[in-house]
Amino acid sequence: MSAGGGVEAPLPVLYSDDHLLAVDKPAALAVHRSRLVGSDSDYLIDRLRAQAGGPVQLVHRLDRATSGIVLVARNAEIAADLGRQLMARSVEKRYLAVCRGWPETTGQVDYPLPGVRESGPRKPALTRWQRLATVEVPIAISRYPCQRYALVEIVPETGRYRQIRRHFSHIHHPLIGDTSHGRGEHNRLFREHFQSHRLLLHAWRLRLRHPVGGHPLELHAPLDAGWLRLLDRFGWPSPDTSGQADAGADPR
Repeated sequence: MSAGGGVEAPLPVLYSDDHLLAVDKPAALAVHRSRLVGSDSDYLIDRLRAQAGGPVQLVHRLDRATSGIVLVARNAEIAADLGRQLMARSVEKRYLAVCRGWPETTGQVDYPLPGVRESGPRKPALTRWQRLATVEVPIAISRYPCQRYALVEIVPETGRYRQIRRHFSHIHHPLIGDTSHGRGEHNRLFREHFQSHRLLLHAWRLRLRHPVGGHPLELHAPLDAGWLRLLDRFGWPSPDTSGQADAGADPR
């Protein structure tokens, strides 16, 4: 049930068998109860238990603001196998994001990160990216008459707390819609001119070994209507095709 008493719509199922279930999490839905998300009344794990008709166990997590693939196991044995794959870094995760500025065509951030507490011990963290498209927006912010943004595909090699968001902030290309590590003036530009009110970070693809059959399994969460409107507005190609947008395109 939602906070208003209505029944929430079922989560889109990306894959399902007797062992695994993968769904497409919408932005702004918390995965589970946590002191970090406050006193919400709607959680992905509760929806999934009702939708699956039985117990499920989270295999990994996404930030509340991030959309995309969430994988759960239907029993503890499967969860343990998938946990070992994650620890061995044999699960490949790919994200799509929009960032401020134009990063290099390809690159990586190798920068240790702490946990939830900034004062905590830092652990190795590695993030790779590929720039897919760029745009220059003729809207002034401060002394700059035009703003540059890029569509990037991101592969986190480790799984630290808010790793992608913190790494892109560290290299001065913060993600659009990031209210914790981003830039308020650019978030506001996207809200006011492009009707984008969310973090533009999407868990797009997940590749792993099936814990029972052993065969490779690749999951894909399609972009939602808000993302597709932005792609169209900026003249950006579909992420499923190669190519780069015209950096001089006028998105107005």
